[in-house]
Amino acid sequence: MKYHVLCLLGIGYLAFQPGNSYRKGAEKSSHEWKKLVLTHHWPVSVCKMSDVACKNPPNYWTLHGLWPDRAESCNNSWHFNEAEIMDLLPEMNSFWPDVLHPNHTQLWKHEWQKHGTCAATLCILDSQHKYFGNTLDLYKKTDLSSVLAKCGITPSSKYYKVQDIKNAVEKIYGVVPKVQCFPSQEQGVQVLTQIEICFTKELQPRNCTDAGEVHQGVPNRPWDSIKEELCVCNETLQTYYPPIGQQWV
Repeated sequence: MKYHVLCLLGIGYLAFQPGNSYRKGAEKSSHEWKKLVLTHHWPVSVCKMSDVACKNPPNYWTLHGLWPDRAESCNNSWHFNEAEIMDLLPEMNSFWPDVLHPNHTQLWKHEWQKHGTCAATLCILDSQHKYFGNTLDLYKKTDLSSVLAKCGITPSSKYYKVQDIKNAVEKIYGVVPKVQCFPSQEQGVQVLTQIEICFTKELQPRNCTDAGEVHQGVPNRPWDSIKEELCVCNETLQTYYPPIGQQWV
């Protein structure tokens, strides 16, 4: 497989050539998409959204998934098979956990069937091992926790501006992310929960918003058991980035 290294502001990315293979009989014309969305969530916020007493949530941003935009559940007959990713499980458990449940398999199954079967239009993602393995690679190269910390944005009791969070990502990667929050009980405050960094089909970073496109605050649920709803963060509200063990606002 041919690839080359893309260096963007000191961060290395693998940029792969897209393929045309599409397995298991999905109808390509009804599942077209333009970009991939590498979705991270902050475990402390996810636990609060769901009112689940999470045990020892990770103190770093974890993977939610890699999502082709505008396409979902492209091939329901292509079932998740954990046996295909056995060598990836140590990293999956660390970086792609289901923070709400002790058994992570159901989250991985959901991500494969809803998103992975659509990403499989690319030869670099056209198997379960490629989809999960290359998503893990993108996650590690992105290193969102370190990027925010280098820009002075760390979990704490103080508040941040949404634009400062966006600027931190753009400073390192040169692209604009999508930042999502849910409302706090305190008036005028929202809770930082999810950050999306987007990629082209060649796995090169790109803006999450196309020129002239404006993010609409469309609710988004990370998965079914969560009661609160995520929306694109309001630029005018203060943003809380909660640390582990901190009393909630």
